[in-house]
Amino acid sequence: MNFAGQKVAVVGLGRSNLALIRWLRERGARVTALDRARPEELGDRYRELLALGVEDLVLGPSYLDRLAEFPVVFLTPGMPKHLPPIAAARAAGAWVTGEIPLVLRLARAPVVGITGSAGKTTTTTLVGEILKASGREVYVGGNIGRPLIEVVETIPPTAVIVLELSSFQLELADRSPPVAVITNVTPNHLDVHPSMEAYVDAKRNIYRFQGPEGRVVLSADNPVTAALAAEVGERAILFSRRGDPGGRAAAYVDGDQVLWRLGGDRIGVVRLDELRIPGAHNVENVLAAVAAAFLAGGTWHGMRQVLPHFAGVEHRLEPVREVDGVRYVNDSKATAPAETMAALAALPGPIVLIAGGYDKRIAFDDLARAIVEGPVHTLVLMGATAGAIEAAVEAERGGRATPRVLRAKDMEEAVRLARQAARPGDTVLLSPACASYDLYANFEERGRHFKALVHQLA
Repeated sequence: MNFAGQKVAVVGLGRSNLALIRWLRERGARVTALDRARPEELGDRYRELLALGVEDLVLGPSYLDRLAEFPVVFLTPGMPKHLPPIAAARAAGAWVTGEIPLVLRLARAPVVGITGSAGKTTTTTLVGEILKASGREVYVGGNIGRPLIEVVETIPPTAVIVLELSSFQLELADRSPPVAVITNVTPNHLDVHPSMEAYVDAKRNIYRFQGPEGRVVLSADNPVTAALAAEVGERAILFSRRGDPGGRAAAYVDGDQVLWRLGGDRIGVVRLDELRIPGAHNVENVLAAVAAAFLAGGTWHGMRQVLPHFAGVEHRLEPVREVDGVRYVNDSKATAPAETMAALAALPGPIVLIAGGYDKRIAFDDLARAIVEGPVHTLVLMGATAGAIEAAVEAERGGRATPRVLRAKDMEEAVRLARQAARPGDTVLLSPACASYDLYANFEERGRHFKALVHQLA
């Protein structure tokens, strides 16, 4: 691909697109940077753009108005792809794409792509660590780690690229990795995707463009991914907590063991009581990682070096500290109800739950049922969805006194109220079930603020 002298629009000036702009400028592209933010809001990013020689900046509320002028348009992942200015650019003949589709086009090394509504960060991290322990040169990126666009062309064919891929990154993909994983699919991001069907269809791009040699790792226990297995056909490799799901190969639980079966040969990988990461959902993540790692060249010895020692990732059921006999756990990465439900199932009660945040237009009925019927005795709500979650809980508990529901204006008040409500032996769990954008830039900022407040407790 020759971008020299090419007129290119880059929409959205987050971390991955700044790396993309650096890559494009090195290749002589005439880059126009577009973003809703104003120069003072961009801060250091604005100064970096000027230093890179990006003189055409379209900033502010009308930043999309000129989009149809450009033959190449790179979109930031989380932007709705059906907006009228984007449709107009396509109608004018523009190639509308993103950083990840470009990485998939340029990669010489084999790629393992991992997506799902929950569990993809843990699974991606596990696959990367297993492959490293198996002696492979590994590059981890996508939705986590550093953007790979600036190094992808230097990654040798003997290495392995492991990418965590969101539905937003997959929407514009026209290539699929040879090893694809979908951990599960539950309602998510319906504030951006026009429907649940569109969300599922975006996930399909992780395998849609594979050849016959491609392999797709899917959960046999999740209704949506089990249905996708039928359309994948012979390329499907299933995993299950409920026993051998069949097929040419599978990762599954048999008794107290995680097994990998290839044809008729079975290998015991790890015992369930050896795993340090808690919860049934993490057993599923381990199963997905075992299947993907074996398909990508991982070894049994590599798995034995990693799986019994892996303690999890930051912001996912992360122990913070114990104060006055109360444990504090950071699960800020739980940005959808299904993820908070998994956290409640993984932790012993009693629990004081801090939840609420940005509205992704997902129903809270199932979460409310898990809260009312589960170990939560006090629910502290904050953010834009506090009212919707409280209404769902009120409807579910039918006049029962528990859980008690408290409202907090911000994280400081939420931690204070949670501490007052907690008793020795309790767990205070931050697991918001919502994105963070009403109060924070991202879930990492939210989780680190929570941890800082907990560490300040006397």
